[in-house]
Amino acid sequence: MAFLHISGLRKRYGALEILKGIDIELDKGGFLVLVGPSGCGKSTLLNTIAGLETITEGDIKVDERSIAELHPSKRDIAMVFQSYALYPNMTVAGNIAFGMEMRGVPADERKLAIDKVAKVLQIGHLLDRKPSQLSGGQRQRVAMGRALVRDPKLFLFDEPLSNLDAKLRVDMRTEIKRLHQTTGKTIVYVTHDQIEAMTLATKIAVMKEGIVQQFGTPAEIYNNPANMFVADFMGSPAMNLLSGRITREPNGLAVALERAGGEAIRLPVAAAMSSLAPYENREVVFGIRPEALTDPEGADRHAQFLCENDCLIDVVEPAGSDTFAVTKLGGREVVARLRADARIRAGEMARLAFNLDKAVFFDPQTQARIA
Repeated sequence: MAFLHISGLRKRYGALEILKGIDIELDKGGFLVLVGPSGCGKSTLLNTIAGLETITEGDIKVDERSIAELHPSKRDIAMVFQSYALYPNMTVAGNIAFGMEMRGVPADERKLAIDKVAKVLQIGHLLDRKPSQLSGGQRQRVAMGRALVRDPKLFLFDEPLSNLDAKLRVDMRTEIKRLHQTTGKTIVYVTHDQIEAMTLATKIAVMKEGIVQQFGTPAEIYNNPANMFVADFMGSPAMNLLSGRITREPNGLAVALERAGGEAIRLPVAAAMSSLAPYENREVVFGIRPEALTDPEGADRHAQFLCENDCLIDVVEPAGSDTFAVTKLGGREVVARLRADARIRAGEMARLAFNLDKAVFFDPQTQARIA
């Protein structure tokens, strides 16, 4: 049985429906990330789990027990907010211990719990300081400590890193990952940052307009997107989505892509032929990740279907460990990820390798995955 089970969940404000039938299951010890653009309903979903929002229909179960009608204080859930929500007049130790003190936990037990959490989060040297004396990352650790010390069944994180600068966000992401690995706690985490989602999650729910577009592991979401929204939203740089036409060639079906500086290129689609057969002589959307479009020397030698073509390079962007090149195919700008030392120049033709094992196809009308 799933540890967290959300079934048929709907949330309405009058005639406005925010959540439109959410179904999610998460095993004990899992790390679920709710990801999507602003306004997609992810924070509302988190608040319904916490009990901060009532639900209109459906049910939420934790450890096989329905919590949908329980007061937030009875749900055995701890929440870490975006704003940290620390008491400014209390020390770090006081903030961490406040909830235990309110529940009447004896002072010696509180001290042991504070010391244990402080060791896990490496904030032992901060216990006597006030929140105003802490950096953003230190405040976030204290907020996590206040939640962790309760030893709840479920942790909820509401965009906890959005107020931090880029480097600190990366550092804190590592800390949260380490915390999950160390404690084995079940976590539900909200973010609009798909990099956070990919690096932290055991399961991801990609949301749009109150609907879960796809639910799966990070690898499933990244490599097998269910539709064009998921393909475009997950990944940095995003997946290249190009207009193409399925054509019949002597060796089987191919996808034809218009090319700047030359005739259309035709890429064989043998791996997806059965799914694409109904689309012969029809338009499709061809999707390929930047890392599956690279210089021939950097291509995956284990790929079954590699195809090389010359492309006119518009822009070259060195990025340290990689070089990104921009060309035009199918009427769209296309990003290729090359080796750092790839010899390539803007304004010149360059040989690029297409790893067609990684190619996906979508219906341009429904935007659903077809192969």
